[in-house]
Amino acid sequence: MLRTWLRIFFLVFLVIPIAAGIGGILVAAAGPSTVEILTVDGTIVPVIADYIDRGISQAEKDGATVCIIELNTPGGLLDSTEKIVQKIMNADVPIVVYVSPKGAWAASAGTFITLSANIAAMTPGTTIGAAHPVTTGGENISEDQMKKIVEFSAKWMRTIAEERGRNMEEAELAVTQSKSFTDVDALGNNLIDLRAENLADLISQINGWNVTLASGEEVTIDTTNYDSTRNEMNAVERFLQAISDPNIAYILLSLASIGLIVEISNPGLVFPGVAGGISLLLAFYSLGVLNAYWGGIGLILLAVGLFIAEYFTTSFGLLTAGGVISLVAGSLILFTHSPGIEVDWRLIVGVAVGFTAFAVFVLGAIIRGQRRRKATGPEGMIGTVAVAKTPLDPTGTVLAEGELWTAASEGGRVTRGEEVIITRVEGLKLWVAKKPKE
Repeated sequence: MLRTWLRIFFLVFLVIPIAAGIGGILVAAAGPSTVEILTVDGTIVPVIADYIDRGISQAEKDGATVCIIELNTPGGLLDSTEKIVQKIMNADVPIVVYVSPKGAWAASAGTFITLSANIAAMTPGTTIGAAHPVTTGGENISEDQMKKIVEFSAKWMRTIAEERGRNMEEAELAVTQSKSFTDVDALGNNLIDLRAENLADLISQINGWNVTLASGEEVTIDTTNYDSTRNEMNAVERFLQAISDPNIAYILLSLASIGLIVEISNPGLVFPGVAGGISLLLAFYSLGVLNAYWGGIGLILLAVGLFIAEYFTTSFGLLTAGGVISLVAGSLILFTHSPGIEVDWRLIVGVAVGFTAFAVFVLGAIIRGQRRRKATGPEGMIGTVAVAKTPLDPTGTVLAEGELWTAASEGGRVTRGEEVIITRVEGLKLWVAKKPKE
């Protein structure tokens, strides 16, 4: 009897749990792992930071095996970069940053993001580096202040590299000396972990890698049998990213200026004013996100004022010339020395030329037209021909511009059907004179 109870105890408390655990492991192993893929292409701005935060959180929630961030950026804002780096380094899922496609780069902010990943990879033909901080928005920063900023950024880069077991000295040089690295250089200097021809090659290479998460947990990446899921930006995020581009922000500000100029110069058109107002609000959002220098915005708005003033004063083109100079100066300092954030100089030239042509021709035509005597309405009827529909002796009815009017003759009796000339208009009554005989 005792032996029977011992067998039951052994079966219930030892054999069955062990078998269930082994079965669970086999079932889990048989199921496909999940690879979550995020794509970042453009300047690092707040909406990008929010997108990465959302994507990594979703990967953690879904229990993804690994989260891959495909990266291509010229740099961006420091606060957005800090938010992304913190999210990556504290993630509960292995993070791979993959600089891709060929010809892409991860400059400035992109270097911090790449080095913060559990696994850093690059496509052949890509570049990272040039992470030296510069002033934002054209601010005047003393040499001592800049030195402190560079030292802080260098220490931060060194801390990230040390945490991920990368070459701290070379990582610092990307900040202190704006050093750049090709994919071959980065791998040789232990700044990245591997080079991969494409996404499939990357997923194949990271199979079996051991990484340590922020919690201290060590996990092994298993991509032997996987399903990939792309977590793309939603429509709102794509829109906000699009208008957060410095060139788009500049174009929006230019369109807003043109719309408001036309509306002010020709009140009542409505559409230019509405379009200009919407463009101005979107421009202010973009300029705020990109930390645009208020002095540059002020100079551009001053240029708008000078263009308008040109047509209400006699300056012989001096105000227009001042407006062009103010426009170009404001454009050049709008994003001065911001890392990865600048307006294409060709766009500045194009807008300056366009504004000049617009001021000289279009606005000139509009305002000159406003200054002309009106050629329609009652005033426009003076001097035109009307036909008497009834005898005028001295009053009666005439047909003028397709309408019947009460009329009074100033030159004697007018017979029915006779042509007359309108001499003046008083309310709804016309004064006419006989048409001279040819």
